[in-house]
Amino acid sequence: MALYEHVFLARQDLSQAQVDALATAATEIVESNQGKVVKTETWGLKNLAYKIKRNRKAHFVMLNIEANGATVAELERQTSINEDVIRYVTIRVDEHEEGPSVMMRKSDRERTRRREREGN
Repeated sequence: MALYEHVFLARQDLSQAQVDALATAATEIVESNQGKVVKTETWGLKNLAYKIKRNRKAHFVMLNIEANGATVAELERQTSINEDVIRYVTIRVDEHEEGPSVMMRKSDRERTRRREREGN
């Protein structure tokens, strides 16, 4: 099985529960097609560099997937149909990153800096 990273951007007006439901739906698509979701990360609501389908912000979600090409094709097909998803990308990788991704480490650093500033 090949390894993939699938990142999708959900509309800004969705609640966190709805975003989690989208991630769960993507996981179910992969698992129903003999694939496996190794890790799911929700990066939160972030500003976009430019408007995408009239959205200035989006909820970012990343899935680390072990699957074959047909499973990824089905995931992308169903993701493209979903009106709540404004963008997605799937990239084949040689290996999955251990521990939290760069985006998660970045948000942890920002939180730490914010706490340090408030403490001073």
